[in-house]
Amino acid sequence: MNKFFMFLFSILVLTSLSSSAAIYKGQREFVKKCVKCHKAGQAFVATKKKRTWKKLLAKKGKQLAQLHINSTKKKAKKSKKYFKKRKFKKKAKHLKQFLMEYASDSGNVPACN
Repeated sequence: MNKFFMFLFSILVLTSLSSSAAIYKGQREFVKKCVKCHKAGQAFVATKKKRTWKKLLAKKGKQLAQLHINSTKKKAKKSKKYFKKRKFKKKAKHLKQFLMEYASDSGNVPACN
C-alpha cells in the first residue's frame, strides 16, 4: 500500500513539473521564431506591459496568432504557417511566461543568448 502511494505521488510530481511554463523555453522560442521579424529583440518585448502580453497570449496565444494571421504586412505573412500550427499552441505558455517576465512594467531585462 505504501509503494502504491509513493508511485501516485511521484507521478503527480512529475506531471506537475512538466506542465509548468519555463521562461528560458519562451526565450528560446522567441529567438527562433520572432526575432526574424521583430528584430529589436529586448526592446520589442518591453513595448508592452504584462497585462497586454497576458491578454494577447490567453487561450494558448489565440489573439496573438490572429493578430499575425490577419496582418497585411509582408513580414507577418511569413509567420502565418507557424501561428496555425499546433507547435505554437504548445509553446505559447512558455512564450507568455517569457514576455511577461520582461515586459515594460516588470523591471527585468533578458540576458543575451
